[in-house]
Amino acid sequence: MRYRRLGNSGLHVSVFGLGTNAFGKRADKAASVRIIHHALDRGVNFIDTANIYANTESERIIGEALAGRRHEVVLATKAGLPMGPGDNDRGSSRFHLMRELENSLSRLKTDYVDLYQIHTFDPNTPLEETLRALDDMVRSGKVRYIGASNYAAWELMKALGISDRQGYVRYVSTQTSYSLADRTPEQELVPVCLDQGVGIIPYFPLAGGILSGKYGSADAVPAGSRADKDPGFRRFLGDRTIALGQQVSKLAAELGYTAGVLSLAWLMDRPAVSTVIVGATRVEQLEDNLRSVEISLQPEVAQELDAISEPFRYGKPFAVYRLS
Repeated sequence: MRYRRLGNSGLHVSVFGLGTNAFGKRADKAASVRIIHHALDRGVNFIDTANIYANTESERIIGEALAGRRHEVVLATKAGLPMGPGDNDRGSSRFHLMRELENSLSRLKTDYVDLYQIHTFDPNTPLEETLRALDDMVRSGKVRYIGASNYAAWELMKALGISDRQGYVRYVSTQTSYSLADRTPEQELVPVCLDQGVGIIPYFPLAGGILSGKYGSADAVPAGSRADKDPGFRRFLGDRTIALGQQVSKLAAELGYTAGVLSLAWLMDRPAVSTVIVGATRVEQLEDNLRSVEISLQPEVAQELDAISEPFRYGKPFAVYRLS
């Protein structure tokens, strides 16, 4: 396994991070625990979850799976997206964040979180309030580091400026949709992160499985795929993205890799990327994707991937989650 600093912090994370959105939903408890244990055995030390994943079941499963192994993990969770119908059941107010941190700690069966992330920018709460609450969490010892998620570049820069001015702890990382099928972060977010020493944690690194080449068309959905088990995902199945997945698959086959492994290896080499969140519903799927850590792309291969994905630097992001 390879490890990198998370941004400019002293925290080292595995370049391959385990995403757990499917735990308790598309992967049952037994399968999820097996995946977690296998990841740890293979040197993965970064596990990412959120309070909303599988209606809180993801955190509960992780808490049980880490019994006796908590010290091996850089554990990251998030808060901010809606947890209920009430006005205070969402956002990044002090009221909401303090409550959700305690709930996450209880479900995760731990007394601290290594990385606590704001799931999305909250336009209805002053950043000063959010950042002061996060600073208090770190000072209390219940949180080690803080991160952002789904922030626009200007929102992240504003938050960093406030933290510097007020002497609050800074965001060390930010999560964003980033892949061969979504290179929009390279326009503004990547330059900000490079300048400010913030680590990028890509989610949807395989565009929800599209970059694995499994989808032949929006109408031909393989049984057991994400689009099959989660019909809402079909909104991401555009002709351009599916065609890109097929191009990557062709190149990967010529090199003796799977399309997923090639796509992940490309992303791991991008500037400012600290760790890449990769989900799994089976141990075999996890093991296959872990090959991405072991390969080093030749310059000509990286250049070809750059070229075929160049159109995806522009336009709308593949995915972004915002409060309405």
